[in-house]
Amino acid sequence: MEQASPAILIKNLKKSYDENEVLKGINLEVYPGQVIGYIGPNGAGKSTTVKILTGLLPEFEGEVEILGQNLREDTLQIKRHIGYVPEAAEMYEVLTPMEFLDFIGKLYEMKEKQIAKRAERLLAFFDLADNKDDRMDTFSKGMRQKVLLISGLLHDPKIIFLDEPLSGLDANAVIKVKNIIDRLAQEGKTIFYCSHMMDVVEKVSNRILLINHGTIVADGSFDELRQSDDESLERIFSNLTGNQKMEDNTDEFLESFED
Repeated sequence: MEQASPAILIKNLKKSYDENEVLKGINLEVYPGQVIGYIGPNGAGKSTTVKILTGLLPEFEGEVEILGQNLREDTLQIKRHIGYVPEAAEMYEVLTPMEFLDFIGKLYEMKEKQIAKRAERLLAFFDLADNKDDRMDTFSKGMRQKVLLISGLLHDPKIIFLDEPLSGLDANAVIKVKNIIDRLAQEGKTIFYCSHMMDVVEKVSNRILLINHGTIVADGSFDELRQSDDESLERIFSNLTGNQKMEDNTDEFLESFED
């Protein structure tokens, strides 16, 4: 059986800010149906990678293809087929969820009836049906996060970038998002999931990429990365990023309070 074409193809991706080289030559192929858990320490290059892949950072070295199209040449066309849920976003909180989602849908040239129908269904799924016409400046962080998630999925994108998507969500909503990720992957969507929550990454991802100092240092399923039966993803992360002495550092922290 012939393998599907990569949804994301990256060749020797590099990015620098002045003298600081953040990405040092990323090579990667991501396929439809894969849920990528993209993890790494702060400053490792996670956010820079995602901003490049979503077209927010146009200046970079190397080649990137999204859905077979050159990212430099076809940025606007590519953006029609990707969804992005950033860790923090401006949401025009004076709007209601329906007004905000109507605005987002029209950016993707969706028909008005389709926007309204899909928005109402998704808001109901996230238990926001009774709040659909309330101004979002009255919403809790978790409620705003649900609307943000819906805005990234509204146009039925082929590739979805999620950056800490569970921030502020209650336990029931977290379960729903996990189920959504699993179902979307089954339908052939590509999920690029960035998070510091290792236990969640371990459970939702079928492929984990660990980036450190601008390079990919590990690539595989959790079982493939695991070196022994009792190692968690947190321990693997610590081993590969040079933080093996974390427990000793914690002891030093506690000793700081001793007189």
